[in-house]
Amino acid sequence: MSRHFLKVLLALVLPVSLACIALATPASAVQSVRLQYKNSSTGATTAQAEPWFKLVNTGTESIPLNQVKIRYYFRGETTYRFACSWAVVGCSTVTGRFVDLATPVPTADRYLEVGFTSGTLAAGANTGDMQLRFYRADWQNFSQSDDYSFGTQTAYADWNKVAVFVNGKLAWGIPAAGGDDPSPSPSPSPSDDPGTGQGVLFDDFAYTGSADPRLAQRGWTVRSSSGGPGVPGATWSPAAVTFPTVDGGQVLQLASSTNGTGSGTVQTELSTTDRKFFEGTYAARVKFSDAPVSGPDGEHIVQTFFTITPLAHDLDPDYGELDFEYLPNGGWGEPGNIMYATSWETYRNDPWLAVNTHTEERASFAGWHDLVIQVAGGRIKYYIDGRLFADHGGDHYPETPMWIMFNQWFIDLQGGSTPRTYHQQVDWVYYSKGEVVSPAEVGNRVGAFRAASTTFTDTVPNS
Repeated sequence: MSRHFLKVLLALVLPVSLACIALATPASAVQSVRLQYKNSSTGATTAQAEPWFKLVNTGTESIPLNQVKIRYYFRGETTYRFACSWAVVGCSTVTGRFVDLATPVPTADRYLEVGFTSGTLAAGANTGDMQLRFYRADWQNFSQSDDYSFGTQTAYADWNKVAVFVNGKLAWGIPAAGGDDPSPSPSPSPSDDPGTGQGVLFDDFAYTGSADPRLAQRGWTVRSSSGGPGVPGATWSPAAVTFPTVDGGQVLQLASSTNGTGSGTVQTELSTTDRKFFEGTYAARVKFSDAPVSGPDGEHIVQTFFTITPLAHDLDPDYGELDFEYLPNGGWGEPGNIMYATSWETYRNDPWLAVNTHTEERASFAGWHDLVIQVAGGRIKYYIDGRLFADHGGDHYPETPMWIMFNQWFIDLQGGSTPRTYHQQVDWVYYSKGEVVSPAEVGNRVGAFRAASTTFTDTVPNS
């Protein structure tokens, strides 16, 4: 279920008269831009600020949007989260970050900086709606009427209290005092080198076994600790994580098994050790199975590829999780095979409350599949074999660095004492930091690594 935010709306909106002029020198004589603003949440206090923007190119040159930064100045109270609800240019291209002002003023001590990963604003054109919002990480209401950039207009009009920078130069508006400096540390954006982004992880899983010391050296942990998810009393066995040769190449293999009892149930998991993965592109080639390799079928087993931030406490706002979960025999009330793509904001364990959104498809996904998750600009896009499977965002967009994980576990047990074993296999895993990589290009890059006999590389910096 998704979290619903309370909006406090004023019954009367005060008209505002605006001078429709740019109050700063354009970036060049022929490259000029102005910003129009409207407010979708005009209350003096609100659960989320909703500044909507539209950029207008009034010059004679097109403007690459990745050169543009929009700054909305406000007085903060705590930690905030940014989201893009909808944008004509595509929320996947819109980024947002919060920056403290070097010299705070009574109406602003920070700004929301909105940027773009791609796109071009043609001469004489506009971006169309960009429906943006930000909110406190603890979900509490906050005051906004005394913020520098706040306005009460509910129709688009030029607004000079939001600044626009093009190539680091002020092109529109009047920044809050102390807020016209170029970005001290620019927001992450895709690298000009399409093969490296801001760091790449690639692993072909060429290991001798779960005790291979290179796993730990390369940032992997094979789980042995007890606990969820899965059947109470089950063990997580490193011995059941192997690297057999399949079709001439090694793969990661998770072999989970049960004899119908909790103590006789083995589950499997491989995880990165460092939580250093956030925005960018995640990919893996995974083989799901509909039936056990031995023993009777029918167990409610979950086969996965996902990212996760640990839950520090109930409804922890910093928690995040992006899942591919395949249930070959159903479970959670589903009678048959089903694939889920699920994006989590947070949860509470007792009593259970899930704050997530999911997309599902009821079909068999047995066999090899290329799975891709793109995390950028407030959107999470899930692809299976190059097909867009799910597109999530809003409150469910991750907010903190995550681990990358593969695991295979049992939801419950169906009875019977005959042992049964299920296999999930992974051919390779890939991640590019701060870069949106198409599924086809992921395949090209993995092919290039293999052609160069590269079985492992990790240039992703620690968070």
